[in-house]
Amino acid sequence: MDAYAALVARFRRRGRVEDALGILYWDRATLMPSGSAEGRADQIAELSLIAREILIAPETAELLDCAEADRNRLESWQARNLELMRREYLLATAVPTDLVEALQRAGAASEMCWRETRPANDFARQQPHLEKVFALVRQAAAARGEALGLAPYDAQLELFEPGLREATVAPVFEDLAVWLPDMIDDILSRQAEAPEPAPPRGPFPLAGQKALGQRVMAALGFRFAQGRLDESVHPFTGGVQDDVRLTTRYAPEGFAEALMGIVHETGHALYEQGLPVEWRGQPVGRSGGMALHESQSLICEMQLSRGPAFLRWLSPLLAETFGPQAAFDPDNLNRLVTRVARGLIRVDADEATYPLHIVLRHRLEKALLSGDLAVGDLPGAWNDGMAELVGIRPPDDRDGCLQDIHWMDGAVGYFPTYTLGALAAAQLMAALRRDVADLDERVAGGDFAAFTGWLREKVHRRGLSATTEEVLADATGAPLSAEAFRTHLAARYLG
Repeated sequence: MDAYAALVARFRRRGRVEDALGILYWDRATLMPSGSAEGRADQIAELSLIAREILIAPETAELLDCAEADRNRLESWQARNLELMRREYLLATAVPTDLVEALQRAGAASEMCWRETRPANDFARQQPHLEKVFALVRQAAAARGEALGLAPYDAQLELFEPGLREATVAPVFEDLAVWLPDMIDDILSRQAEAPEPAPPRGPFPLAGQKALGQRVMAALGFRFAQGRLDESVHPFTGGVQDDVRLTTRYAPEGFAEALMGIVHETGHALYEQGLPVEWRGQPVGRSGGMALHESQSLICEMQLSRGPAFLRWLSPLLAETFGPQAAFDPDNLNRLVTRVARGLIRVDADEATYPLHIVLRHRLEKALLSGDLAVGDLPGAWNDGMAELVGIRPPDDRDGCLQDIHWMDGAVGYFPTYTLGALAAAQLMAALRRDVADLDERVAGGDFAAFTGWLREKVHRRGLSATTEEVLADATGAPLSAEAFRTHLAARYLG
């Protein structure tokens, strides 16, 4: 067997181990009995070790060297696959095993502490854990950066979005910081002049909510023969390509949170189901980074399902499921799902204010990683940044710098992908509308084939054969920017 073919077999084996891990993680969050946690932790740890050993084995390096010496005979997608294999190998081997283990232990301890310190509003107790985590992340980022020829923060971004660099992120985020606060002022002024929307009257039986959610999923193109919908404390999409598991959470007093959560996760799930089957088990066959993945959930949730055409289609389904009421009028639904408000909590923020939460975290994590900001000074810097960007100052650390789990377990560089995903979703939707002139008429009639089909062709089927920036440029004809997002907000809230 030649070197490239041997690598394909090796990565396919590793992929199958990771597929098994995906199902175990999903089961742990949904159906696993509480008394099974210790055994499940052992299973996950063992399989994770096996997957790592397959990747970092000396034979992998030898095969990569041989395949790269003979890469001229490879097809373009195979050459890209080989490039991604080398990237994964470098990312895995750049950081010494003892540092990997130390970071895992510190992150786990920090996260467990955070589960107590956030409700208690006790940053002082969290501080030493966070200092240790950032010290270790700083070492790991430097090691990865040296292996990949990147600055430390770029090395962190690479973990979550292949090919993403701070040179792309910074100007886009600083552009948002210039014009978005003023636009939010205008939106709030316009909103204050409009009548308050009629609130939906519950209760909303959970069986009806689930049936409605599944109906929406099927209309969008989700294949239930290769996936399922369940419940969890925090909605997520997991599983594997031909067994996609997504979850939501229901509340009898309201349907919107669960339904919008289902649409959001369906965007992720459609991406996974649309990946090229012929590349399965290989790095090139995986989905793009977190920004591109988030663009797929947000184009479904924010761009599509909160738009007037979708709400015209949804209105009679709500009446059919829960009984008719004035709140289900399409115009009223539109006012309900497009409310803008300044808030302290990122996960509860609307699409207009959300990016400013991310701009703040981006600024702070860069400063924390470089050492320009001491962890002990984080609460004050956070509160000042919230006042500057969002226009609201947290009264305590519980709803300030302690609100997110990401930094607590070492996920530095993750935050930017959320807003980059929102910008990419707006850019993709604008291009989709140019290509499908009658999109709104189709959507209002419940026909989503053109919507999902366009995403299949332009995004899903490309796997990781191109970077996010390349996928966007090919699909939209322009590089990533905030322009389409700005146009979208102006049209939806000020038009």
